[in-house]
Amino acid sequence: MSLKNQIQDFLQKYFNISFFRNSQEEVIEHLFEGKDALLLMPTGMGKSLCFQFMARWWQEKSETKLVLVISPLIALMEDQVQRSKKMGIKTGYLSSSQSQQERENNYKGLAEGEYYLFYCTPERFRKDEFLNSILNGKMKVGLFVIDEAHCISLWGNDFRPDYSLLGSKRNLLGKPLCLALTATATPHVQKDIVTQLNLIPEKIFYGGIQRPELSLNVHDIYSLENKLKLLVALRHQIKGPIIVYFSLIQTLEKIASQLEKLNIQFLKYHGQLAKDQRRSSQKKFQSSNELMMLATPAFGLGVDKADVRGVIHFELPSSLESYYQEVGRGGRDGLSSEGHLFFDVDDISIAMDFIKWSCPEPSFVRSVYQLIKKNPLQFSQEGNDFLRKQMNYYNSRDFRVETSLNQLERAGVYDAELKTLTAEFPEAEFQDQWHKELMKHQHEKLLSIVQWAQKEEGCRLNEIYNYFGHPPLEKGCGKCDLCLV
Repeated sequence: MSLKNQIQDFLQKYFNISFFRNSQEEVIEHLFEGKDALLLMPTGMGKSLCFQFMARWWQEKSETKLVLVISPLIALMEDQVQRSKKMGIKTGYLSSSQSQQERENNYKGLAEGEYYLFYCTPERFRKDEFLNSILNGKMKVGLFVIDEAHCISLWGNDFRPDYSLLGSKRNLLGKPLCLALTATATPHVQKDIVTQLNLIPEKIFYGGIQRPELSLNVHDIYSLENKLKLLVALRHQIKGPIIVYFSLIQTLEKIASQLEKLNIQFLKYHGQLAKDQRRSSQKKFQSSNELMMLATPAFGLGVDKADVRGVIHFELPSSLESYYQEVGRGGRDGLSSEGHLFFDVDDISIAMDFIKWSCPEPSFVRSVYQLIKKNPLQFSQEGNDFLRKQMNYYNSRDFRVETSLNQLERAGVYDAELKTLTAEFPEAEFQDQWHKELMKHQHEKLLSIVQWAQKEEGCRLNEIYNYFGHPPLEKGCGKCDLCLV
């Protein structure tokens, strides 16, 4: 039997799937040929199957090969681990959310070859016990997977210094086969990923970036009141589940209050809600065929819901990458879905503030670190409010303190659960030059989405395809507000 037929039979037998989607089969065959790959595929379109297939294949063949997946999001990682286990794949992971005993058990299992699929964050490579468990373990890394690979590039959506070191970590592991995955990356970022990981041969697969079922619409609108009226009208017009994205929690809560007065049902999801509340909202939305979710961009990562009929952006996203990833959560069942962006020129200043707050200057992060170091008791008692007072700013929308703490936690020097520092400030991770270049690039991205929103002719979908270096549709999508003029 040919390898192609074996792969097809294996898919049916172990994954209970009759056929591959998008570029999955091409990518898997490419990996079987021992070649590296970069796969661009929107979230929810089946990227994970490419490496899950390899893990299950090696498991069934009893080969001593491990699929090591680098993922930046602990919550998403935990969800993927559970799914992989349900598929019968021997899966483990390491994260800061685990107890010391859980981590020790996973290190032991890793060393003794108990797993064929293993997840961790890039920061885990700083731990000697992690490297020793892999390098001296019974399993050798057969496939090195980098999820959210755009984090490698300074020009990507969410640059992380530890991601930029993954090329050298791959060499340390014996330069295993490599699969880089991302939902959205411009040609510039794609080239950076290929170069930094030294992918050979340079092969890029585009899987599912085409979304002809989406109708993209931009509404020039002014004031919160007018936005609310349009939101209510769209809620009545769109039949089925809807996601409404907000940049600011403050705006989300204002609209939620108004919708309550109008007796319009909705759910909420944002960072200021308790974890149980967020989980409850997510569960209700996933099982509903009509509810509306008011959310910040954090909602949707790893959410497997195919029948979202509308995605509304109440405020301007900071980039076309973010916008397309979020609006792409609509219509994953292949049926029509509407995207509506409310464009108020006043939102541009909010987006600029959002960029500033999500990329605090290294000196700001350093000051937050020093405050915690010098005042551990006050910080333990008063939390973030103490830091805000000391930093002398009181804008309730400004979340630089929260971002700084997240960055310190990601750098491995701050324990969020215990509210304590665990190591010295990592100067190498907070460089002024990186910050200046990053801010410049983020503002260029904001300009791109503003220009896209202000287009008066052409095709909105083709403009996005062009942005990502993807071939355009010959006659346009025929569905967006510009095509229908």
